[in-house]
Amino acid sequence: MSATMLLIIILGVLIIVGLAFYASKLLRRLKQQNQLRRDSVQKRVDRIDESIITIAKAMQQEQCPFSEGCLRIVVLLDHRPEAVEYDYAKDYPAMHEMYEKIKHMPTHENRKKFPKKKIREMDKEREGYEVSMKDAILADVNKLLKQFG
Repeated sequence: MSATMLLIIILGVLIIVGLAFYASKLLRRLKQQNQLRRDSVQKRVDRIDESIITIAKAMQQEQCPFSEGCLRIVVLLDHRPEAVEYDYAKDYPAMHEMYEKIKHMPTHENRKKFPKKKIREMDKEREGYEVSMKDAILADVNKLLKQFG
């Protein structure tokens, strides 16, 4: 075997070893990035779940209006990763029904854009829903606390 051929083989082996080292370094980095992403997603889900539990407990103790609690919880449930495939409306129908009935009503700064008479009408409508749906919403809240609490 000639010296040139031996040199080419050694050079080829060195290149392969170098590429293998680089590939393993990239795979380790990818694995770390994926773990960071999973940790970040889990941290976000934990914060969402904590918020859901806090709001549900406040609703259960009647420290939070049912309409406000339903608005917040339905939105939080929709932000959980599995909400893409899973329909929480099946599990908590009363909360979703309340959400659907009041989601068009303005909140916060948007309320100030309406005349006081219109705001009172919307508040009366919303409070009527809260009274008529109280038992069903509380049942959903209790079920939700069993699942998330």
